[in-house]
Amino acid sequence: MYVRKVIRLEDFNWGLHSEAERFLQEIVEEFLSKNQVAARLATAMMDNASLRFFDLIDHIIVPKDSRIEDKLFDFGFEIGDDFKIDNPDIATLFVHNRSTLFPVIVVEEGAIEIVIRTESLSHFIQMIGAGNVIIGAPFTPYRVATITLGGNHILSAVERRGYSGFSRFPVTDTEDVAEYLRVLDLFYTRRRRFDDDCDGLEYTFDLVRTSVSNLGVSRVCDAFFRAERQYWESRDVVGRIQKNRQDRYGIGWANDDHHTYRSSRSCFSTLIAILEVLGFVRREQFFAGQQAGWGAQVMEHPECGIVVFADVDITDEEKGKPFADIGMDESDRFGTVGLWVALHGESMLQGGLHHLAAKVDYAHARTALDSLSAGVLAPFSHFDFLKQSFSKAVRREVDKRRLSRLLEDGVISEEGMKVFSENGAIGSHLEIIQRGHGFKGFNQDAVTAIIQATDPRKN
Repeated sequence: MYVRKVIRLEDFNWGLHSEAERFLQEIVEEFLSKNQVAARLATAMMDNASLRFFDLIDHIIVPKDSRIEDKLFDFGFEIGDDFKIDNPDIATLFVHNRSTLFPVIVVEEGAIEIVIRTESLSHFIQMIGAGNVIIGAPFTPYRVATITLGGNHILSAVERRGYSGFSRFPVTDTEDVAEYLRVLDLFYTRRRRFDDDCDGLEYTFDLVRTSVSNLGVSRVCDAFFRAERQYWESRDVVGRIQKNRQDRYGIGWANDDHHTYRSSRSCFSTLIAILEVLGFVRREQFFAGQQAGWGAQVMEHPECGIVVFADVDITDEEKGKPFADIGMDESDRFGTVGLWVALHGESMLQGGLHHLAAKVDYAHARTALDSLSAGVLAPFSHFDFLKQSFSKAVRREVDKRRLSRLLEDGVISEEGMKVFSENGAIGSHLEIIQRGHGFKGFNQDAVTAIIQATDPRKN
């Protein structure tokens, strides 16, 4: 199977890839002009869910011509050298590892095919009322269906569950599916509340490690994050609103950009260990130090394509150190991240994800969510290549025992205790994000600004 290469560079300067993106956009626009069913679907998803068709593309298949392979090389694409694909003798996979751009499969001859990604293929077919022959049994790693034929322009859709290849016939036995369903149920129902949060993360670590030994890394990772998204969604009203808009087309969270966990200093190394057992590898680190007392380790899953932001309070003395590896003592001074965890619990446990970032048309989503009384904060990034905003957070009730401990430790005042007791504290968010020019990275100054703006003490 093909495994996306995660680049390990010290500076992670991902760069802009405008020509490559424009080249792919021209192919997509030409496709939509030829396939009217796909064009109507693209328009409807934008109008009613703020979804950009381009963001939902899993991969495209194009016939070879005299120049297409040369153009792909010129734009920074490389040949995928480790993948599983139908008819490898007449098909070549091109990938652009330094960007968010989707893969291109070049075949000797045939139609142009655009394959979009869904979280549940059967739900997608049910909602759009097109396509009905699914290749692949339920809950297997890869399912695909042809949605509509438009002459030589075919629209298809896929559902992935821990598989990054492109074969329509991946071998999966019934024991794998039964174990996948057992693990999925295990993660949906896993214990999240503990007297000691670090004990809870150790319990989660053992649960994940045992599941991986029985099922395999990528299948477990897929199941784990399906459960994580649903738990977050149950606690985030704006997330539910946007999910309902997307479910009108059966997309689910196929447009996820990244998931953000918040951690206490004392549990951070265990959080990273859990993610690494799930198969994540480390990308760039962010550090705000004295400016905001915050740091983050970005991680990416090579096969599932999931990106995680792991946030933690950081001291200025820890700048430049591998803080994902070193054991950090709990500080008597809480930054934004530490206080959020102290109020709500570890993100990996009862706190849930701090936010899920969904790829949308930024301007359209802002207007739509505002009209649905789901307010959106001012943008913390607003560039051609990156636009980001948080939804307004809904306050959550805070456990009185947590507040009492914070008062005893001098972290909050009597007045703060009263405010948090009566009004709760700001909880999670939906992030709306729009990327351009194939940009894969993040903006540290922008992230620092929004972390400071959403400090519970300021809200």
